[in-house]
Amino acid sequence: MKVEQRLAELDIELTVPMAGPDQYGKRYGKMKPFVITGRVMHLCGHSPGMKDGKVLYPGRLGDGVSIEEGYLAARHTGINCISTIKRALGDLDRVTAIVSSLNYVACTPDFFEHYKITNGLTDLLEEVFGPDIGLGARATYGAPSLTDNYCFETSLILEIDGPVS
Repeated sequence: MKVEQRLAELDIELTVPMAGPDQYGKRYGKMKPFVITGRVMHLCGHSPGMKDGKVLYPGRLGDGVSIEEGYLAARHTGINCISTIKRALGDLDRVTAIVSSLNYVACTPDFFEHYKITNGLTDLLEEVFGPDIGLGARATYGAPSLTDNYCFETSLILEIDGPVS
């Protein structure tokens, strides 16, 4: 099944992908939203983003952000990642594997259920790409804070079917 067809079945709308292929911009410093080398694609840090100028799911787990909200933040972050991948590749069916994700959960020192938050991202990737392609390795770390008060951030490494021409 085509990935775009699966997105439609799941009623998932892609978001506006990260700015420009050359630099992410002044807000977060100079970086590229993605880098492709051979068959490997690296995505820079992605978050749930903003709506109407306000951070989606702000705060920290264990201090005002529930596990359910954290899960949704991670899921929305995954939609933003897929949007960037679509922009970079043009065709989401070019993804042959989610290799790994490096995840950060803004939380209090006594919060220990990071995996429940990251499940929002990995559940989405499995739903969209299927278990063979969508499930990769992952690591999740707790952080005292994240940029703009986001509660979740991820960086993905993917395998694609070949270099972008």
